[in-house]
Amino acid sequence: MPFNIIDLGQSDYLKSLEFQENILKKVFEGKQNDSIIFVEYEPIYTVGKNANQDNIVTVPDKNIKIFDIDRGGDVTYHGPGQLVGYPIIRLNKYQIGIKHYVNLVEQILIEVLAHFGISAHTKPKYIGVWVESEKIAAIGIRVQKGITKHGFALNVNTELSYFENIIPCGIENCKMTSMETLLNKKNDLKLVQNIIVKSFNNHFHEL
Repeated sequence: MPFNIIDLGQSDYLKSLEFQENILKKVFEGKQNDSIIFVEYEPIYTVGKNANQDNIVTVPDKNIKIFDIDRGGDVTYHGPGQLVGYPIIRLNKYQIGIKHYVNLVEQILIEVLAHFGISAHTKPKYIGVWVESEKIAAIGIRVQKGITKHGFALNVNTELSYFENIIPCGIENCKMTSMETLLNKKNDLKLVQNIIVKSFNNHFHEL
């Protein structure tokens, strides 16, 4: 059965987290199909539950908020031009574990980037997706009640200078890139989103 797709557009971070929790509750109660929430944020930094706070080196603008959240992973940046996806998926339905799920999300994002002519890959020691030596997508999840929450952030048209204020994902000397940088043009977030949805449906249909 295809995923229920919810596009929040540009949204306040805390409101989107509350919305995510409501969808997770409905999926858990069987009132909602497995879902993927898409959202775009104003500039913020989020810090995972096991993160090193020192990985926020400097915040140049006091109006940029920092949120401590219950996902895995370290510190990352979210902002305009970045496509954030929150898959709300019952893993037991597909009989897969957390590691398999994370690997699937990585492969889906690699497949999506290939659609645009970008050759991406994973790294053995790190979670996420890379183009050569630069990171283009971060993944940080939590499983609650057997259901995934939080998810991935793909740099589509992201302003990369914000990453200079942090040690992204806690990886020293980690350089970030974006589809815009690699393709030298702005990209339609809705088009990227649609291709992600198609890839999710294809991969999970095969399980």
